[in-house]
Amino acid sequence: MHLEPKGPVRPDGSPMTERRREGWREFRHAYPGILATMSVALLVMVVASGLLIYKRVTYQREIDRLRSGMTDVEKKRADMLLSSTQNRFQVMVELIRRQALGDKELHLAVAVDSGVMRLQREGALLRDMRIMFGPEKVVGASPDTVHMAVPRGTRTVEKIIDGNDGWEVPRWVYEDRGLAVPADRTVKGALGPAAILLNGGTVLYSMPSAGPLNDSSYVLPGSVRVRAEDLRAIKPNLQAGMRVYFY
Repeated sequence: MHLEPKGPVRPDGSPMTERRREGWREFRHAYPGILATMSVALLVMVVASGLLIYKRVTYQREIDRLRSGMTDVEKKRADMLLSSTQNRFQVMVELIRRQALGDKELHLAVAVDSGVMRLQREGALLRDMRIMFGPEKVVGASPDTVHMAVPRGTRTVEKIIDGNDGWEVPRWVYEDRGLAVPADRTVKGALGPAAILLNGGTVLYSMPSAGPLNDSSYVLPGSVRVRAEDLRAIKPNLQAGMRVYFY
C-alpha cells in the first residue's frame, strides 16, 4: 500500500522538514535573556499606556465638572483654548485655580508650580505656606507597582493625625530608601507633629523625628511636606471632607 506523505514535499517527492518550528525552539533555548527582556519591555509599555489613559480620563472628568459652573462666555473661551492640545493642561489648571478662588467654604489651595499652599475662603487669604513636593516616581516591584505623582485637581481631607498617632509606613518607602523592611511598619509620629491624609493616597506631612521619612533631603514621592509650625497653625481649621485644590 502506498502512503501519501503529509505536509510539504520536495520535487522528488521526499517530505520537507518544518524548520520554522525547530528554529523558534532553538532561538528560545539559545536566547532566553533576550526574550525575557522583550517581555518586560512590552509589559512596561502596556503599563505606561494605561497610566496615560487614566490621567487623560481623570483630567477630562475634572474639566467637565468645572465647566458646569462656568458662564456661556467662559465656556466659549475655554473651548477655543482647548482646540489646541498644547493648551489643554493649562486650561485645566486655570479652571481649578478659579474654582478654588470662588469656593465659599474654607479650603486649601496648592499651587504646584509655585511651591505654595494657601488656607483661604472665597479668595480671602488666611495663611500662606511654603511647601516641598516629593518626586514623581513608579514604586514597588512588578507587577505590584504604583505610580506616585503630585495630583492635579480636587481632593478631600480624609483624616488629620498628629505626632501621637501611628502610621503604617508603606513597604515601598523602606525599599525606596534602601532600608531594611521591619516586621512592624506602624511608626508613631512617622509623619511628624501633624499631617493630613487625602483621598487617593496623597499625604501632607511635616518633618518627623522618627521613621524612614526622618531625612530633610528626602520627600515622600507623590506627597507634600509642610513646615510643622504651619500645619499646627491651620490644624484647628481642618476637618474631614474639606476640599484641597491642586493646580
